[in-house]
Amino acid sequence: MNHIRPEIDMLLLVSYDIVDDKQRTKLAKRLQNYGQRVQYSVFECDLDQEKLKEMKKQALKFVNKKTDSLRIYKLCESCRKNIDSIGVKRIEHDEEIVVL
Repeated sequence: MNHIRPEIDMLLLVSYDIVDDKQRTKLAKRLQNYGQRVQYSVFECDLDQEKLKEMKKQALKFVNKKTDSLRIYKLCESCRKNIDSIGVKRIEHDEEIVVL
């Protein structure tokens, strides 16, 4: 019997500081395809390695390396369990679903 191991998702915190208004807006719209906006310039994304590569490739189209900043933090599983959210924007993470 073959067991296919699914790609492991990782929780990422993506933040950015983009000088140009148009580029910043385009980046935010693109990041909405990969995660949830939790602050003005911060997204939480639950991605596997392939989606992470794809997101980076897409995001880099809007980042000027001389003037802008894009930061991606990989959060460990125990970090994920310790996220505390206070205020109006509470993000709920789905429990892992396994289909047999």
